[in-house]
Amino acid sequence: MTAIEHKAIARHEITGVILAGGRGSRLGGVDKGLVHMHGRPFVEHAIDALRPQVGSLLISANRNRDVYASYGFPVVADAMGDYDGPLAGMLSAMRVTETTYILVVPCDTPALPSDLVERLASALTHAQAEASVVFCHGRMQPVFALMRSDVDDRLEQYMTAGARGAGEWMHRLGAVSVDFSDRADAFDNINTPEELKRLEEKVLQQA
Repeated sequence: MTAIEHKAIARHEITGVILAGGRGSRLGGVDKGLVHMHGRPFVEHAIDALRPQVGSLLISANRNRDVYASYGFPVVADAMGDYDGPLAGMLSAMRVTETTYILVVPCDTPALPSDLVERLASALTHAQAEASVVFCHGRMQPVFALMRSDVDDRLEQYMTAGARGAGEWMHRLGAVSVDFSDRADAFDNINTPEELKRLEEKVLQQA
């Protein structure tokens, strides 16, 4: 092995984490992971997209946990705070996973790329970084990220100090950005009924 070669991250070293713990405030308070697109809940689309790319899956959820558990994967509630955003879900996942890495995605992006993990893992390995994150639409997308699980203590300290910014957390980790401009539409999340309707129409056109 030469000085510039680094061991690739194996699939079994990664736990995929579907973040479904939010309030869904902009969608009238509904549980976004259970919102239907083409007759199936968002969480099912996310499971289908991630399962081939990771060694194991878990779902971060603060309500309807029995529904999420019915999919056969561990369901983890936020260990700190009260609906304190995606970082709380990431921290809880880090605390329970047995893998070296976690791959986090929000539950309301049903068209994730099939090479999401491959590209994030390659960039992380090449940069010898602790995290890699999707970059598109001219900015970092911090809730689409691959990171080491053993940064949990630092994340807890960050949150205990009152910080909640996922982007700032990625900067602190020195996350390497991975350009997904070629698949930017895959990272559009759903916050309004109108956005849901547009996404359904787009998926139908691409089918």
